[in-house]
Amino acid sequence: MTKFPYLKQDFAASLVVFLVALPLCVGVAVASGVPAELGLVTGIVGGILTGLMPGSSLQVSGPAAGLTVLVFEAVREFGLPALGVIVLAAGLLQLVTGALKLGRWFRAISVSVVEGMLAGIGLVIIAGQLYAAAGLQPPASGIDKIAGLPEALARALGSTEALASLGLGAGTIAVMVLWKRMPKRAQAVPGALAAVALATLASLSFSLPIATVEVQGLLGAIQPPGADAFGELADPAIFGTILAFALIASAESLFSAAAVDRLHTGPRTAYDKELMAQGAGNAVCGLLGALPMTAVIVRSSANVHAGAKTKASRVLHGVWLLLIAALLPSALALIPLPALAGILVHAGWKLIPFRQIVSLWREHRGEALILVVTAVAIVAVNMFEGVLIGLALSVAKTAWEASHVKLEVIDKGAGPIQAYLSGNATFLRLPKILDSLETLPQDRPIELDLSGLHHLDHACRTALENWAERHSAADTEPVRVTAP
Repeated sequence: MTKFPYLKQDFAASLVVFLVALPLCVGVAVASGVPAELGLVTGIVGGILTGLMPGSSLQVSGPAAGLTVLVFEAVREFGLPALGVIVLAAGLLQLVTGALKLGRWFRAISVSVVEGMLAGIGLVIIAGQLYAAAGLQPPASGIDKIAGLPEALARALGSTEALASLGLGAGTIAVMVLWKRMPKRAQAVPGALAAVALATLASLSFSLPIATVEVQGLLGAIQPPGADAFGELADPAIFGTILAFALIASAESLFSAAAVDRLHTGPRTAYDKELMAQGAGNAVCGLLGALPMTAVIVRSSANVHAGAKTKASRVLHGVWLLLIAALLPSALALIPLPALAGILVHAGWKLIPFRQIVSLWREHRGEALILVVTAVAIVAVNMFEGVLIGLALSVAKTAWEASHVKLEVIDKGAGPIQAYLSGNATFLRLPKILDSLETLPQDRPIELDLSGLHHLDHACRTALENWAERHSAADTEPVRVTAP
């Protein structure tokens, strides 16, 4: 028995994951408004460092489309040098959270909120990258991106260069969509890589007037945060961004881990260890001034389906990314920006859970509403506040459903009227309880039995006591209350 019994399978899988990751690393970086090499740096750290750490054996980490919008907003507000500080602080927060064994609590976040978050991100990515596909500068906010699309289309139709750029982006999307219908041998090459390669070939062959990726070399792109960047911590607003990075990256990674566990029969994910692995990776990415990382379901599922057996496959994929970034950086300069925009539009579309929305609407309309409101809030406001709105709605819905209370009134015609309250009496149901009690006659003795309540909060207790004191007429016995 050799020391590495699955080396052949892991080696083959690593090449597949590398080919899937390469265009996505570059595309996410460009869409985030940072040098392309920084996306590769994050992919390298996610593969080699995070890949070596315990947690989940087969899921693959790197820059994710799901964090694109947040990174773009952070760079615009605080500047590129501060990005490293934000990512470093988010990574340290993940490390502390994992060390305190709080990783499992991220699994308690409502699936509707997470899917709403991804849907909102997907909409903003699609809207922003449609501008990039046409070679135009997108507006800053998500709502302005969507509102400005008709005007952008009119501008593109009046420009030959914009039409050529838009055509190349549309062609990239078409190749990715149709690639699944190609023969199995052709599908050995990932669709995203094939689309970028064909777009690059078309751009070079026809000498199209289209912008390409700007390259400054791996070492030139790495800019560790300096004293000025750490000075941004004096701005209280940056802590909301750090919290958003940590929360969203952690939730996406752990949800990805749960999904990957369903794809294979190997060792299950140790959630706290995986959270610490993500934190260590993000801390190093922050020190290098690179993009934040998260586990990515696209790369992870490609890794499993390619036959990976151990973490060696994801480590090797990081090695291949390092070799490309170090030895062939000029090859990146040939990639047309509209092709990367097309890849991101396709990725954004896949983030929108259309089937889940329809299914939830049929079975759980409250959850469907949370999903849609979260997505709309992210587009209309921003990422962090949109997620908070979704979480608040989820908590409110749970509280409302948990506060079921039943009032049963028994009136035998003679003697006292008996009223039985059972369930959970909270302030959320207080108006309904009081409306029902106040319809009881004031000239009859009433016995209010609260012994069937599982929970009675302070607001309800006070309101029921006040009702009992004032309800009876002057010549009638006072309401008699049986305590829970």
